[in-house]
Amino acid sequence: MRYLIVNADDFGASHGINRGIIEAHQKGIVTSASLMVDRPGSQEAAELCRTDLDELSVGLHVDLEKPMNDTPDLYWRIRHEVRNQLRRFEHLMGCRPSHLDSHHHVHRDPSLLPFFLELAEERCLPLREHSPVRYLQWGGQTHPGQINARSLVRMLKTEIQDGFTELSCHPGYLDPDYSTSYAAERQTELQTLCNPWVRQAVEREGITLIS
Repeated sequence: MRYLIVNADDFGASHGINRGIIEAHQKGIVTSASLMVDRPGSQEAAELCRTDLDELSVGLHVDLEKPMNDTPDLYWRIRHEVRNQLRRFEHLMGCRPSHLDSHHHVHRDPSLLPFFLELAEERCLPLREHSPVRYLQWGGQTHPGQINARSLVRMLKTEIQDGFTELSCHPGYLDPDYSTSYAAERQTELQTLCNPWVRQAVEREGITLIS
């Protein structure tokens, strides 16, 4: 059996990204999202989850984009910040996160990974790339030709193996007041995730979508 989690990163980043993720969940194949708790759209995202998105699982997308000077206590400051974000998530959502990952994959940093592993074990949370779930990233870089429906269908056919796979994505709408290097591509991803051809490919390949 092949099980696929389609996780939308950057939930809560802005109103337009929230709109895109919700649409990709309701009309496309997105089953899960990762919430940034200190961004302009975080409150809106949490409210939408509580009222309209019962089937969308939501994890914590740890965001360490704020400048932090390299000081001897940097590790402990980051540790404190991540735990604050976890508490903020629980306050906003009224529940624990379904999983743990990070913006720009900062948890891959060898100096930070031990702390993320510790927190994941302490809270019994799956940590991206450190659980039985195989991880694939689709999009996230400026290669529009790689995020069309044909490319995604090919990935579904060739890269989704037996067991559990997470495919991360970044759907969304443009916001004039939200600056990001990955902008127009988000709308391309959204259109692709909602393309009926993609849904048909999931069914044809016998892939089960899960949260």
